[in-house]
Amino acid sequence: MLLRDLTIVAIDFETTGQVKHHTNLPWQLGAVVFRGAQILPEPRISLFLRVPDDHPFNPYTPGRWAELRETLAQAPSLPELWPQLAPWLTGHPLAAHNAPTERKMLRQAFPLQPFDCWIDTLRLARAAYPNLPSYALSDLLDSLELTPRAQALCPALAPHDACYDAVACALLLEHILALPQWHNLELEHLDSI
Repeated sequence: MLLRDLTIVAIDFETTGQVKHHTNLPWQLGAVVFRGAQILPEPRISLFLRVPDDHPFNPYTPGRWAELRETLAQAPSLPELWPQLAPWLTGHPLAAHNAPTERKMLRQAFPLQPFDCWIDTLRLARAAYPNLPSYALSDLLDSLELTPRAQALCPALAPHDACYDAVACALLLEHILALPQWHNLELEHLDSI
């Protein structure tokens, strides 16, 4: 099946980062729907997730987590949100930039769910543009002149906000699938990229 014909949910987690002797926990989840080869402006998800007060963050972790510690301590945990998230996370492919990170967070929270079908925009970007100096999501948006559109879709947000990054991932997927050589990319061929 062609990717451009599918409903895909682009997701992003912001996490506490690696800290010795502590689990890397998600603190924010963003998601957006990609359908008909384009990002849909609505609906979206932007949820804060529980991180206990005593759980450390890696001090180099990007994002605005430091100003949100009280909010995060009171937020629901990812497993508690399953009834709300199940329609977003099941029944269609998921897309993420560097998908192993998002896959790990979902498997950690929902170990009995398969989450088998992934589209990794990092892998696609490396294949579509093999000579770029950086494949970081915000750098790719700048290189491909997609930053203004991301800012228009997320006017109050910035990189390392999970909703902004989910939108950025979907924009990158939209851009790559609009390229003539990628227009007919099939889901079955993703493993060969």
